[in-house]
Amino acid sequence: MAKRVAVIGAGVSGLSSIKCCLDEDLEPTCFERRDDIGGLWKFSETSKDGMTRAYRSLVTNICKEMSCYSDFPFREDYPNYVNHEKFWNYLQEFAEHFDLLKYIRFRTTVCSVTKRPDFSETGQWDIVTETEGKRDTEVFDAVMVCTGHFMNSHLPLESFPGICKFQGRILHSQEYRTPEGFEGKRILVIGLGNSGGDIAVELGRRAAQDSVRYLHPKS
Repeated sequence: MAKRVAVIGAGVSGLSSIKCCLDEDLEPTCFERRDDIGGLWKFSETSKDGMTRAYRSLVTNICKEMSCYSDFPFREDYPNYVNHEKFWNYLQEFAEHFDLLKYIRFRTTVCSVTKRPDFSETGQWDIVTETEGKRDTEVFDAVMVCTGHFMNSHLPLESFPGICKFQGRILHSQEYRTPEGFEGKRILVIGLGNSGGDIAVELGRRAAQDSVRYLHPKS
């Protein structure tokens, strides 16, 4: 009897994990709390559920040859650096090509993952999930956590004395979607990573002239 494997998350890692399980004759079940695949590559105009999402202008900073799955290259007509929409399309093509979608339970949240009482003998896990208000418990032989490390934003406001007196808008890059609404404003971008660079350049075209400034978190 095939070993049952729980895969948590249907993003880039979750999809490849499902396929790898199938390649090894394992029985995967993927739990995804949203209603679609893609993780942070699934764009939406809002972030009302607190999920990580791409901003509208996002383009990969790694060429398609270096960011594809080893057994499923990007289409030849795709540009070297693809936008978030094409990248999500690629993930959809990957999932459909290898028939992975039938192993995914959408709108299902994993509430807990615990070792069974006989774990030392069986190595099995109890997983409690919730789907549309209904809870369920299942036993799995292995668990693959594929939620990524960008799910929770880090906004250390306590590191900035006087921030409580600031009257302007404060948001994390995860909440940023488009430059609309920032016209004519003076903006401070904290962080010199890829998102910080992208957002600063984009806002520099809308904000007050010469008003977009960088600040490294450690400076």
